[in-house]
Amino acid sequence: MTRPAARPPIDTIRHRIRGHRYRPIAADDGALTHAVLVPLYQLGGELHVILTKRTTRVTMQQGHISFPGGGRERGDRDLLATALRESFEEIGLDPGRVEVFGRIDDFSTRNGEILIAGFVGLIDPQASPYTWRPAEAEVAEILEVPLRHVLDPQNLTVAEPRQLNERLWPNETFHFREHRVFGATARALRNMLDIAFAEV
Repeated sequence: MTRPAARPPIDTIRHRIRGHRYRPIAADDGALTHAVLVPLYQLGGELHVILTKRTTRVTMQQGHISFPGGGRERGDRDLLATALRESFEEIGLDPGRVEVFGRIDDFSTRNGEILIAGFVGLIDPQASPYTWRPAEAEVAEILEVPLRHVLDPQNLTVAEPRQLNERLWPNETFHFREHRVFGATARALRNMLDIAFAEV
């Protein structure tokens, strides 16, 4: 795990994520049933990441913090289309306002059964501040989290790494206000941070 001394500009982040060769979990994308978007967002001159708090009305992971995303549907052209469609449905994010940088490593839920693709995209700075439209049944709250916050070790709890899908993963909890970001979402967040903010 890296602790960068300085935060790179968005052009460097874009370049690093575009150049990343993601590590797949499955032999082909057909085995992946879900996809999420990791939305980056310029607000007040500072880069943020967007997370959602799930409602207690969803069928799984009630009240958990997650990235916008969900299950692939028959009409989705590919996993990226799934991530963008779900982001529109869950938080009202217009796909035309997202510059997709690339794909992070595939990850899974705690039991390793749901395999997930993750994509990183920048919301058009011209649209900031964005008018969110959370889906009432699914999203209780939208969190605009400064990246400097999740990069600060003081806002992180670290436990023993976890073995999932024949890979050793960090086992971390990110803290933001009263919220805890853990599990699959924390693994995806850590992977994005390591790619985008690693010292070279």
